[in-house]
Amino acid sequence: MENLWRAATGQEPDPESYAGIEFWSNPERAGWLTKQGDYIKTWRRRWFVLKQGKLFWFKDQSSAATHSSVPRGVISVSTCLTVKGAEDVLHKASAFELSTPESTMFFIADNDKDKEDWINSIGRAIVLGSRSHAASE
Repeated sequence: MENLWRAATGQEPDPESYAGIEFWSNPERAGWLTKQGDYIKTWRRRWFVLKQGKLFWFKDQSSAATHSSVPRGVISVSTCLTVKGAEDVLHKASAFELSTPESTMFFIADNDKDKEDWINSIGRAIVLGSRSHAASE
């Protein structure tokens, strides 16, 4: 059902947006997070990979293991404004949010340490992305 929705609405990740990034090899961070759906607001456990300023997600860990893998979604963290805890918003432990100018995505980590590690890793990627963007101007 979700695949049909994504295909019908043109929400499939554009391969050009992650061309040349070997997300299956030596990611900066990888692990399980529970993500709220963009359109159908259910919570699903997904395998996430952070590499070279992109946050990828896959149905499971084996779906991210090879160069022929196709992510279910990709976010360029350079477009992100904030990453911060969201327990008070969602009323769920180990929750955090990632905000872009267009939307806010919500995630739940398995525990508080994982949540802090993800926030720190994504925060570093946001800063590095903003530095490289500033240097290119």
